[in-house]
Amino acid sequence: MILTQEKFQNIVAQFNAIKPILVVGDLGIDKYTFGDVKRISPEAPVPVLEVTKEWDKLGLAANVTDNLNSLGVHSTLCGVIGNDFRAGLVENLLEEKGLKTWGLIRDESRHTTYKERVTTSTQQICRVDYETKDAISEEISKRVSTRVFEFAESHSGLIIEDYGKGLFSENLCQKMIKTYKEKNLLIGVDPSRSTPPLWYKGATLLKPNKLESHMMVEALGYFKERKLETIAEILIDKLQLEKIIITLGAEGMAMIDTKVNKNLVMIPTAANEVFDVSGAGDTAIAAIMSSLLSGASLEEAAWIGNCAAGVVVRKRGTALCSLEELKEYFQNLLKMMK
Repeated sequence: MILTQEKFQNIVAQFNAIKPILVVGDLGIDKYTFGDVKRISPEAPVPVLEVTKEWDKLGLAANVTDNLNSLGVHSTLCGVIGNDFRAGLVENLLEEKGLKTWGLIRDESRHTTYKERVTTSTQQICRVDYETKDAISEEISKRVSTRVFEFAESHSGLIIEDYGKGLFSENLCQKMIKTYKEKNLLIGVDPSRSTPPLWYKGATLLKPNKLESHMMVEALGYFKERKLETIAEILIDKLQLEKIIITLGAEGMAMIDTKVNKNLVMIPTAANEVFDVSGAGDTAIAAIMSSLLSGASLEEAAWIGNCAAGVVVRKRGTALCSLEELKEYFQNLLKMMK
């Protein structure tokens, strides 16, 4: 393992000193309705959930900001919400966490994304989604652009968190990447499998999962390629990336940093217990970008992102990794690897 105890401590000690990271992306709320099933409905052959608990949680790109905050990293969230009562819920949840709301833009033509998961202690019964997936209007896109460009002067990096809900266009992505690249700021992309890959061209770091990486190279015309190293090389070449991390679930992470060498590096997963993978990718990109901005190498940042993801997959629903939990998890990992 490349990451020593001393190096880990030096990296995470810098988290609260990083200039704010701008998170731009599709955002919304994850609602959890939890209870017990003791009977089948007499009206239809479906279970009746007796609700014992309900809670709302910042979701999608807002979960990235929430995770940055939990790690002690300052950030600003920029995205589009509707002009409905759920938009107020988003703002209230952000304000409760002490997070900034000035990057939010209301759009009367859209629903604020709201995903309700109905669960018991053993399984998810169903999910109910309220959302608009149509592309935002040119007027709203210009308002997003204006906010993003204003934040460039006061932020250390940019995370593009794409859930394919209609916020991004090629024009918006390329404008953001060009602006932040010209200022030598770090640009990380958590891609959507439905977005044309070339929209992300020029970013510093791309972090797809294994399926997304396959779909992206197919969209670029490489339909038969399945070798992981070649997939990473294609994406680096065609999208003019500096770094790539492909998350592999139980198989760990694969990465290339062209500033170090062009060889694929693999690290194993740090997760030893998996309960729920919801939001693990959000946690990983938050920890990886924070680590890179704190002076970590790509491999060191990947180990830290790996540990942060290992914390949240042990929890129910879209969860957070605190700095203390990250430190404890890393300590336990070191003991296991001795």
